[in-house]
Amino acid sequence: MPQKKSKGTLNRQVSGEDEDLSALGVPLDAVVKIWCVHSIPNFSLPWQRRRQERSTGSGFCIDAERRVLITNAHCVEWHAQVKAQRRGSDVKHLAKVLSVGWECDAAVLTVENDEFWEGLQQVKLSQKLPHLEEDVLCVGFPIGGDTISVTSGVISRIEVTTYTQASAELLGIQIDAAINSGNSGGPAFNRNGECVGIAFQSMNADEAENIGYVIPSLVVTHFLKDLLTHGKYTGFPTLGVETQTMENSQLRESFGMSDKQKGVLINRVTPTSAAAEVLKANDVLLAFDGEPIGNDGTIRFRKHERVMYSWLVAQKFFGEKATLTVLREGKELELEIPSLYPEVPLVPVHLFNKPVPGPSYFIVAGLVFTVLSEPLLESEFGSDWEHKAPVEMVKSAIQSRADSRDQQLVLLTQVLAHELTMGYDHLENMQLIAVGDVPVLNLRHAMELTEACEGPYLRFNLQQNQVLILRAAEARKATAEILVKHGIPQERSPDLIEDSGSK
Repeated sequence: MPQKKSKGTLNRQVSGEDEDLSALGVPLDAVVKIWCVHSIPNFSLPWQRRRQERSTGSGFCIDAERRVLITNAHCVEWHAQVKAQRRGSDVKHLAKVLSVGWECDAAVLTVENDEFWEGLQQVKLSQKLPHLEEDVLCVGFPIGGDTISVTSGVISRIEVTTYTQASAELLGIQIDAAINSGNSGGPAFNRNGECVGIAFQSMNADEAENIGYVIPSLVVTHFLKDLLTHGKYTGFPTLGVETQTMENSQLRESFGMSDKQKGVLINRVTPTSAAAEVLKANDVLLAFDGEPIGNDGTIRFRKHERVMYSWLVAQKFFGEKATLTVLREGKELELEIPSLYPEVPLVPVHLFNKPVPGPSYFIVAGLVFTVLSEPLLESEFGSDWEHKAPVEMVKSAIQSRADSRDQQLVLLTQVLAHELTMGYDHLENMQLIAVGDVPVLNLRHAMELTEACEGPYLRFNLQQNQVLILRAAEARKATAEILVKHGIPQERSPDLIEDSGSK
């Protein structure tokens, strides 16, 4: 289901309705406008950034005493500067991003200026999920005007959906109002004035009209509780398995399932996940924390409603235990994961949570090495990279899983022009397999192997059995010259400088 991140909703200016909404307890004055300057890395040229971009979004106060605002993560993505402006004010106050939950597309901000908080209303987050056909009011600052606007809609669906910010699968509320540019991060209220969620994305216009999505308050509360419990954002757990539905009776029969048993077949377990300690391929997952799983992979949600079982997993916190009921070789077993912890993706969907912002890279003699990631694929091949990138890269991004927590796929993205690299200019966007005879584990390992080479030649073994060989002494000497020639400030990213300096 193609979706797009957004920053808005249908625009209806609030005037005479203001008093009516206030009587219903809708705190319009808690909603603020978010101004952001984005400084996005250039993943194809990892030593520089793209031209700054500006956007506006919405946010709202959830705790005036502690001075806490909340908005969407994509509203402050790669932020260089963030400002918040109260309704009816002509002053924009500098804001500070305290924490970002990329999976749930939420971010917590604060403003240090005392004037900003004087008399500011706050929003109460509902602790219950709304029901279908309930009215919802989306409040924010969409395009088409400068003042606050309210859009009314109806809740049409509640199910696990894809959050496009980080491709996470979490519970989402679908409403029959489009979410347009400017309103993302704004609250969605019920008729009691309680916030049922945060507006954040919409269906592509070529797929459907007037379909928007709201992050449920339960997901937002999980994000906030995670911050309070761990002192930082740790994320939403996943089980780390690939499953297959078991709706075919012959498939169930072949795995020894009785007529009363239901579940999903585990095809693969991610090696870096907590589940790898207890689950095996060809196990049938019957229940999670005692909740039976259907043959279609869903669990009972509410009366007449079912959602994917992954929502049960996502409600847990890292560090908590989980109990699993599985059928293994015809025997039903009760297993326990002692402590859930994050799995490590082989090809990252995003790089927002790095200690040093931006992609890692190192250069030797004009050879530019970096880490394969989805942002890099999109930078090189466009948003349709799944159909335009080399088959090996697409397969790695979609199907491959990391075997260890420090594994990365290292890519030779380009060969900068120099007399030493003549004849190698066609070797671009190719995976680095080994340096010399040593297989490469990650980017830092590749850099260390390159620096430690004592022989007369540097040998880089690439995919498709391609080989790139340079005279070692001349290559190292030429690096500084190539950096100057191509206007590159340094031969490696700041995180690799710190890593090498700390040894």
